Amino acid sequence: MPSPRSSCSSGLARACLALLAGLVVSTLATRASAQACCAGGTVITPGRLAIHEDALVGLQEKAGSVLGTYSQASQYLPQLSGYTELDFEQDLFAALRVLRRGQLALLVPLVETRRATPALGSQFGAGIGDINLSGRYDFVLAGESHMLPGIALLAGLTVPTGRAPGNATPPLLADATGIGAYQLNAALALEQTWGPWLVNATGIVAKRTDYGGETLGTQVTLLAACAYTFEDDAALGLSASYAFEGDATSNGADVPDSFKRVTTVSLSGLWPVSDAWRLLGGLYINPPASSFGANQPAAAGITYTLIRSWS
Repeated sequence: MPSPRSSCSSGLARACLALLAGLVVSTLATRASAQACCAGGTVITPGRLAIHEDALVGLQEKAGSVLGTYSQASQYLPQLSGYTELDFEQDLFAALRVLRRGQLALLVPLVETRRATPALGSQFGAGIGDINLSGRYDFVLAGESHMLPGIALLAGLTVPTGRAPGNATPPLLADATGIGAYQLNAALALEQTWGPWLVNATGIVAKRTDYGGETLGTQVTLLAACAYTFEDDAALGLSASYAFEGDATSNGADVPDSFKRVTTVSLSGLWPVSDAWRLLGGLYINPPASSFGANQPAAAGITYTLIRSWS
């Protein structure tokens, strides 16, 4: 395949239009698909290797603030005066290509939280979070087929290396950094390119093990994303996800009304500093309005990421 860092041209744009009209695909259109798949896929998933990369390491910083809460009935309730929560996280991650279309990744988070209430004062906590190991295999690459989208299977394991809520310090439990259980993840990702555009749809299922006689409900996350790659390989991405989780169980019995729902909207951008280095930044929000969540806090924040890759 030609270099995925090839730039778009006016001839390429005409070829992409011809592709959408069902005409014969030109070589330039193949170049555009490769470019959009690389930069577009990376702006959606920073820890993912581009098709020409063999390995990468990165550091991502997150900073967010709780805006309010979604009630059990999905009503949005703004944060009360004097109640605050600030959340910070630094993720060190690495990815390595295995076989031609597979990749393995490791993510190690460091989590910090500051909570405050008028009655209980403030509390700050920090520590290592739950470490995640994951793998991805692309059976079909985006843009490789005009009939089929890119198809990838993903699997992951989250290890309870963080401090579980049951072991956190009262009264505000600000030093809780994990869920206290193993989590198994499986996902199917579909994506396709049209010229400089990449569209992605991903479904993720997560199952947790027992912790102290309690088990969190099965979690399902649906993600839709669209990214645009510019001629210099910079990219912009917009994504929306909806995660829902069934009732938890305690000693084998369902805990009524313990389900969770949350919607997240994210805008992200990528800037290629060089062939080996890239910067990413993003904004995310759980919309502060009713019907976008249930039994969950609503938050907003920023992320920025520095990545070094090897080809």
